[in-house]
Amino acid sequence: MARSPSVKRSLDRFDRAILRIVQRDNKTPQRRIAEAVNLSAAAVQRRIAAMEAAGVIDRNIAIVDTRAVAMTITAIVEVRMINEHRETADAARALFTATPEVQQCYYVTGGISFVLVIVAPDMPSYEALTRRLFNENEAVASFRSLLALDRVKTGCEIVIP
Repeated sequence: MARSPSVKRSLDRFDRAILRIVQRDNKTPQRRIAEAVNLSAAAVQRRIAAMEAAGVIDRNIAIVDTRAVAMTITAIVEVRMINEHRETADAARALFTATPEVQQCYYVTGGISFVLVIVAPDMPSYEALTRRLFNENEAVASFRSLLALDRVKTGCEIVIP
């Protein structure tokens, strides 16, 4: 789950240029980043460390191709809870956060409570997961699964002006 930056940090043009690069590949050598943004490698290292400390850079992760690890089902699931009370939403957040198959979870408005992105190795596994998360969960009023036919674009790069 993403966290809010812990310290207010104003990003200058160098920070933004560095972020554009590390979002595409966070293993880019700092000397290459330094050349691209016209700073020293030491300055890039300090700026990256400062952005990590401030929570601007939340995590460094690997995005795994689901086909390579035999997770062939990707579902986008709309979940409507029985109510929007804090306790209900917090319990759902905790459950979804603790479930490894739930790759992304959004608490949303518009008549739906949560939108999830779920991966599973096959349809029987997905069905068992939906029973556990939704059918047997008294706090869930309803859910709707949209099964992905193709993963056209994945990742987490955001546009940084």
